[in-house]
Amino acid sequence: MPANVEEVATSDVESVRLVIIGGGPAGYTAAIYAARAGLEPVCVEGYEAGGQIVRSNSVYNFPGFPDGISGLELSDLMRTQVSGLGGRLVTAEVRSVDLSGPPFVVRTDRSEFLTDAIIIGTGAKSNRLGLPSETEFDARGVCYCATCDGPFFAGQRVAVVGGGDVAVEEALALADIAESVVLVHRREEFRAHDTGVAAVAATPNVIIRTPFLVDEILGDDSGVTGIRIGHVSTGDPEQLDVDGVFVSIGQTPNSGLFTDWLPTDDAGYLLTTPGGTMTRVPGVFVAGEVGDPTYRQVITAAGSGCRAALDAERWLRKTRHLAGKTDVNEAVAR
Repeated sequence: MPANVEEVATSDVESVRLVIIGGGPAGYTAAIYAARAGLEPVCVEGYEAGGQIVRSNSVYNFPGFPDGISGLELSDLMRTQVSGLGGRLVTAEVRSVDLSGPPFVVRTDRSEFLTDAIIIGTGAKSNRLGLPSETEFDARGVCYCATCDGPFFAGQRVAVVGGGDVAVEEALALADIAESVVLVHRREEFRAHDTGVAAVAATPNVIIRTPFLVDEILGDDSGVTGIRIGHVSTGDPEQLDVDGVFVSIGQTPNSGLFTDWLPTDDAGYLLTTPGGTMTRVPGVFVAGEVGDPTYRQVITAAGSGCRAALDAERWLRKTRHLAGKTDVNEAVAR
């Protein structure tokens, strides 16, 4: 048993069929499908319920909302749907898990659950520059996804910060929308593939600034107005007038709770069976960005939540766990 798992007191444990860890599009969609299947899911959504989407003022690419919807409102609608279908939302933080079952143990800062199956939907966090001004202008010109927010900057000037494949792809995508794009990278050489770098270099309205660091994001009450960058070697400052800043320096998946039990790729994303959502531990499934380093979209997270719930239902039925919940006393005695 890994060191971060504590002993469970029988009186503190509640027995359920399915626990979904994470409150975001993936976790809520999994809970919707699981509730419809009669699994009586418990969704432990955390204290920052809703995931990264709640930071988006407007979402225009989620089906069914042609006039757009705020990320917070979309998240609230999902939560309401979970509750309306009989799913149970628990606002608590998961402290540790024990995946040596089933039954598995999910321990939160408020209670513990014994469960026959788990869906992990803890998401990922966009890596940040760490500047106070980045926080100040978050969602007011500072963005982390060109696919999501690029259209808001049509015909304007933007900067992309980063040197990997995603940064290069975002610069190319924004070049089709914006008046101009400045690609700022702290190293002389890019980590991105040569073909992408060559495409950026050949794009007339993309300006490459290397090796430079972003020292400050500038703005006023209306939002971002520019960035101040400094040369890595000389420190020489330069100020660029831009209307938006796209930070593209990677993501960190929220997989730390599970790495004692489950394998990850080199970046920390949880691995699943090819073409499915189950991990190497039967009965434990993955949904959303904690297992997806590629797409980073609300709709793909929701879709994977659906897949994970269907996989969990089939697994529970196949292993006959749907016949009834695990007996707490019997399970702890084992």
